[in-house]
Parts: sequence; structure tokens; C-alpha cells
Amino acid sequence: MTSVDPEGDDLVPLSALNTLLCCDRRAALRHLESLYVHNEHTRRGDSLHKRADRPGFEKRKGTRTERGLWIASRRLRLYGRADLVEFRREPGRKRPGVPLVETAYPVEYKRGRIRKWNNDDVQLCAQALCLEEMLGRPVPEGAVFHAQSQRRRDVPFTPELRAETERAVARLHDLLDSGRVPPAVKKPRCRGCSLVGHCLPDIFSHNRRVEALARNLFSPGLSDIRP
Repeated sequence: MTSVDPEGDDLVPLSALNTLLCCDRRAALRHLESLYVHNEHTRRGDSLHKRADRPGFEKRKGTRTERGLWIASRRLRLYGRADLVEFRREPGRKRPGVPLVETAYPVEYKRGRIRKWNNDDVQLCAQALCLEEMLGRPVPEGAVFHAQSQRRRDVPFTPELRAETERAVARLHDLLDSGRVPPAVKKPRCRGCSLVGHCLPDIFSHNRRVEALARNLFSPGLSDIRP
């Protein structure tokens, strides 16, 4: 990873990690080419997050909850807004003169069911790393709330998940620092991608097809018919 910008101008959105682990070409198109297109899946996701991360504050016995909390890490060069962070107070009665000890518990809202990929867990772990840097306290676990099942799934931030998150962060910065969009690779998940009409994996994932199209780009047979 490159050195940290002291002004913080090189910070990358936390959500880019999730995109990278789904498809590095999509991440490059989104964050290098500023290409963002909506489809039904992105609209539903935006609607969920519009409700979930609306800034607010709640307090109940032993826990205070912050919604839409901005977080960042200078070390990882990441920033973003956590959907929800619970600050859980350690059990026991508060004693005079003893500072209140709280442990952060981030919760990320996702529209669909549990996926077979761990991109959601890595994004959540990156939030925990940001919170640890900001608070100076360990964040041992968090949760992903799946809207389709209306259930939380606990995610412990194990050494293995932390290491995988650090590697993903390094790979994200390497990709963006290169300034290059990777070639297309046709995958099953391309079908639901909002950028499929711009990425064109059916064409650009086959070198021979691209070469044939390039050769015939200005062929009279492929040009528009004159009226």
C-alpha cells in the first residue's frame, strides 16, 4: 500500500471493498470511470439503506445505538457511513470516578439472503478496523442484518477474517492506484449486475470476438444503411 495522504484526500469508500470482492472490473468502472447505473437490485438496496442508515440516536438499558455514523481509517485509507453501531456497556454498576467502558458492535444491512461469498463479512470487518482506530478499543464482533429473512447473522472478527480484509484493502488500493480497468470475465453473477450493458462481458471476455469486431468496425456491411 502507498503512504497515507495526511490531508485524507485519498480515502476510498468502504463499499468499494464489497464491490471489489464481487468483481474487480466493476470496482474499477465504478471508482475509476465514475460509472454507476441503477437497476432493480441497486434501487432496492438504496431503499433499504435510506431507512437503515438514517442518522439517529437511541438509548436503552446497557446499549446506545448510533445510526448513519461516519467512520474512517487513515491507516487503511477508507471512509464510510456505518448503517448502525451499537455501543454496549460492560455489565456491572457504574462506579463514581470510573470511566464508562463501551464496546462497539457494527451492524451492516443487506437486502438479500446470506451469500456464499464473504464480501459482506469483509466490508463489516473493515468497519470494525475503522472503529478500532478511532476509539482505541478492540471490536471483537459485529453482525449482518439480512432484510429478506429479517435476521441478524453474527460475524466474529477472527484473525483470519482480519487478514483477509487487510489483503482486500491492499488489493483495492493497488487497483485504483494503477488507474487501469481490468478485462472482462464472464461470471454467473454478471446477469444481475447493473453495469452489464457497459461492461459487455459476453463480448469483451472473448479476445477473438473482440478482435473480429475491431477488424469489422468500419466495414460497409456493418455501417448504417443510408435512407
